[in-house]
Amino acid sequence: MEISWLQAALIGLFACLSSMPGMGGSSIGNYTLGRPLIGGLVCGLILGDMTTGILVGCAMQVVYIALVTPGGTVSADVRAVSYIGIPLAMVALNSYGLSPESAEGAALATSFGTMVGTLGTVLFYGTATINLVWQHMGWKAVEKRQYKKLYLIDMGLPWLSHLACSFIPTLIMCKLGADVVELIKNTLPMDGLAMKTLFTVGSLLPCVGIAILLKQIVKKAADFVPFLFGFVLAASMGINLVSATVVAGMFAIINYKIKMLSVKGAVAVDDEEEEEI
Repeated sequence: MEISWLQAALIGLFACLSSMPGMGGSSIGNYTLGRPLIGGLVCGLILGDMTTGILVGCAMQVVYIALVTPGGTVSADVRAVSYIGIPLAMVALNSYGLSPESAEGAALATSFGTMVGTLGTVLFYGTATINLVWQHMGWKAVEKRQYKKLYLIDMGLPWLSHLACSFIPTLIMCKLGADVVELIKNTLPMDGLAMKTLFTVGSLLPCVGIAILLKQIVKKAADFVPFLFGFVLAASMGINLVSATVVAGMFAIINYKIKMLSVKGAVAVDDEEEEEI
C-alpha cells in the first residue's frame, strides 16, 4: 500500500480539523473527529480500504476508550493516533500480509498507535505553546481596544499552530512512513523475537483501556453486571456489539424514566408536606 502526497495532505487536514475550535469545539473536533474509531473511517475512505481502516480504528479505540484530558494534561494524543498511527498501521498490515481481523493484526495496530500517541503528545504541547503567542497578542489588542483584531487572532492565527504541529508532521510521517514500515519489515522478521514481543505487548494494550474504563464506572461489585451484559449477549446470542448497544440504549431509557418517576414522586411528597404546614 502506497500513500500519495494528496492522500497524506488530506489526512493532515483532518488531523488539523480534529482539534480546531472552529469545528464546534472539543465535542465535534477532539472528542469525535479525533477519536480512532472515526479516524479509522476517515483514513479508510482516503486510502481506499474502509474495512481495514475501521477495524484498525476499533482496535486502537479500545486502548484509548477511557482517555480524558483533565486540566489539559495529555498522556497520549489521540489525534496523532488517529491520523498518523492508523495510516501507518494499515501500511504495516498490508506489508506483513496480516488481516486486521486477526489477533496478530490487532496487536500490531495497537502497538503502532501507542508509539505514535506518545510522540503526538510532543506535537500537542507544541501547538499549545505556539498558541500562547496568539493569546498574548489578543490581550494586547484588548488593552488597546482593538477588538476587531480578535477575529484574526481567534479564528485565523491558530491555523498556523495546527499547520506547524499537525498538518506538516502528519503529511511527512504518512508519506515517508511507508518506507520506515518497509525497513522495519526487512529488519524485524515475523518469526523473530522482536516481533513476537511486539505482538504480545500489543495484545495486552486493550486491557489497559478497559481497566481504566472500569476504574471510572465501577464503584461496587454490582456495577460489573451492566458492563458485562453486552459482551454476554454478543457471546451467547451471536449478536454484534451494535445490536447490543441498541439493547443497552433501551435499558438506559427505561432506567432514566424510572429515576424521573422517583424524583417526581419525591417532589410531590415535599409539596404535600409544605401545604400541610
